[in-house]
Amino acid sequence: MEVCGCREPVERVACPEHVLSKVEGQSQRIGVADDTVGGGQGRTQRRVLKSGLKDAIMKAPFRQAGFTAPIPYLRKRDIRVAHESIAILGVRVSNVDVPQSLAIIEGLVESGTSHHVVTVNTEFIMAAQMDAEFKAIINAVALALPDGVGLLWAARFLGQPLKERVTGVDTVQRVAELAARKGYRLFLLGAAEGVADLCAQRLSDQYPSLQIVGTYSGSPAVEEEDGIVSLVKQARPDVLFVAYGAPQQDKWIARNLERLGVPLAMGVGGAFDFISGVAVRAPRWIQRLGLEWLHRLYHEPWRWRRMLALPRFVGLVMRERLGKTGDKG
Repeated sequence: MEVCGCREPVERVACPEHVLSKVEGQSQRIGVADDTVGGGQGRTQRRVLKSGLKDAIMKAPFRQAGFTAPIPYLRKRDIRVAHESIAILGVRVSNVDVPQSLAIIEGLVESGTSHHVVTVNTEFIMAAQMDAEFKAIINAVALALPDGVGLLWAARFLGQPLKERVTGVDTVQRVAELAARKGYRLFLLGAAEGVADLCAQRLSDQYPSLQIVGTYSGSPAVEEEDGIVSLVKQARPDVLFVAYGAPQQDKWIARNLERLGVPLAMGVGGAFDFISGVAVRAPRWIQRLGLEWLHRLYHEPWRWRRMLALPRFVGLVMRERLGKTGDKG
């Protein structure tokens, strides 16, 4: 395996000094781009890459996770957003803890370009088995937070343990606190009529300096996209939370991310409902036991059909583990 000067294997992609790219079947070591290019061969090699080669890097194999997914193009100021990921049933999950996830989110907001963040749980992974578009979206995002105890079990069972669970609801609240400190502007999109307003009020009460520049319910329907995009662009938020439920919310973000011009857009599912108090979240002790899904099923019994994904998920993970064991044998 090729090793760079910082002693990190180049294939791991986490090294801040080099990215290994497969371009037309040939391995290349690409220096991290530097916005200030001066004289000397070393400085010249660190020029911002031309668009064609840059696109090739974006499509390079994400070998560390064992599947094909884009590798983010990193400028010097974006080094802090680099992180390791694993694959569960072919779906990418970022191996991050809470402090690291917040640092990455801050780096994405500060980067000056648009980024998509998802909160992956077992339902996401099962939906991705039957929805190639959804799977491709998850595998291409800047950050795929591990939201679900089922993912922790599966990762450990497959021999690639995750650091910890990073929930979407808690992340929304932590990002709100970060935004209040840093002066970031938030926009809350989605959920039922009036829920985003209630959520915004709760967050503003908790963080008085927080700037929430817009709320809107709307829908993920294609015919509404132009109007919603225009509304968001006029508000000029730094962070857009989208609560249309999966996979609709993340497909909506993927379709509109570039023209929104928002540094960070994140699908948050039912987070507005929980933060606003419309839905009851499980007590912390139930969350620690990994039984939040059971608590939610008790309060929302109509979700029982969606919960059928859990035993199927367990079966597929066990089959994958047995397949790997068989290959070794």
